Amino acid sequence: MSTPPAPPAQRHNPLHGLTLEAIVTALVDFYGWDELAHLVPIRCFALNPSIKSSLTFLRKTPWAREKVESLYLFMLREQRRAGQQGD
Repeated sequence: MSTPPAPPAQRHNPLHGLTLEAIVTALVDFYGWDELAHLVPIRCFALNPSIKSSLTFLRKTPWAREKVESLYLFMLREQRRAGQQGD
């Protein structure tokens, strides 16, 4: 029996190796809960928000997790753009 081929390297995937907790924490640090609830309108960001409740919801809700991951990638692009302007 041969072994299955190794998955392709994901060195260009900025989400590779990041936990959902790290993503949510970075978004909260950057935007704050109020702005995050405005950008991704889900109740766990708006009503008594916490990292723990957000992770519970996002792990069960693929469409919401995709929105959060997309916002994280957008945030990274904005941070890069802001860093380049300061040079």
